[in-house]
Amino acid sequence: MTKTTLPTRYKFGAPDAHCQYPVLLLDGQFIGHVFRWHRAWFAVLPGALEDVRVSEGATGRDHAARYLCLEYGAGNIAPNQKAPEATAVRKKHAGPVPLLHPRMDKPRNRAAALKAVRGLSDLQWTPLGGYPGADNPWLLRCDRCEWVGVKYWSHLRGRKGNPPSPFRHPGCTGRG
Repeated sequence: MTKTTLPTRYKFGAPDAHCQYPVLLLDGQFIGHVFRWHRAWFAVLPGALEDVRVSEGATGRDHAARYLCLEYGAGNIAPNQKAPEATAVRKKHAGPVPLLHPRMDKPRNRAAALKAVRGLSDLQWTPLGGYPGADNPWLLRCDRCEWVGVKYWSHLRGRKGNPPSPFRHPGCTGRG
């Protein structure tokens, strides 16, 4: 049995429109993506068609990145010099529901997607990827200051009959 070395130092790149974070070694070599879906974290090896469920919870992103590092150390990943270009930011989806994430394209999710997209417009947010469901990360742009980052629809829409929080993101003036 051969011992594999684990490159313990890595960094995350900016998320793409599907909220997949590129994992980069400190020398900039790309070794895969990680993403969260319904509280679980997944790792995607470069060129792979299937993702691997790795972990859950708040530490899941790092666990998924470490999984990629282990695969790299075992020689199962040939790193690229840079991460692939991010997917198209405003990809339009055909059909009656704008911006419905491909994993969510089911009849029962279409009404929720339309409601969420209308709600974002009212709250001055622009979606940069398909609607992933209320409790999954969604890449958005603040229409007030052009900030781009990940938010959750369940956090933006207000809860238990209360209005949405006036807090938008760090550094936002809140002025339209």
